[in-house]
Amino acid sequence: MINDEADTGSVRQELEALQARSPLFSRPGFLIRRMHQIHGSLFAEETSAFNITPVQYSLLTTLDSLGEIDQNTLAIEVGLERSSVAEVIPRLESRGLIARNQASHDKRVKLVKLTRQGKRLVTKMGPAVQRAHERTVEHLPPMERDFFMLQLIRLVEANNDNSIVPFRLPPSE
Repeated sequence: MINDEADTGSVRQELEALQARSPLFSRPGFLIRRMHQIHGSLFAEETSAFNITPVQYSLLTTLDSLGEIDQNTLAIEVGLERSSVAEVIPRLESRGLIARNQASHDKRVKLVKLTRQGKRLVTKMGPAVQRAHERTVEHLPPMERDFFMLQLIRLVEANNDNSIVPFRLPPSE
């Protein structure tokens, strides 16, 4: 965290030195994409025994948290396009991790819920997923990890409406 002018100057100095090494270090989009790639690799490494992608895990944990919901709501809850969710759902269903049913109020609406097997998988994967998250930020001191996460959340909240597919943010208290 930057606490005073001396810290601000040293941060600026370090940033300029790093940016002099590569013009890509001046581009937030590049750095975010690169961190996404790195996290994806760490996630795959830690969770390889489960054969679940980060997107699939997001869908499963959202269903674990919210219970049975329709596919469109599920897409909004995780900030994915409906077509992406529609492609992933059959794979999870074929593995017995989720179940789909038609809504009684509207036959066009597909409801999705986690099966017992899906709930067991989410629980079993928890420690491996946590390790991947921890490894993603382990090179930052603990206080900077919290600050980094806070900054990411602030950026997501501030820019959520600029996304092609915003995700539903829980109300702030």
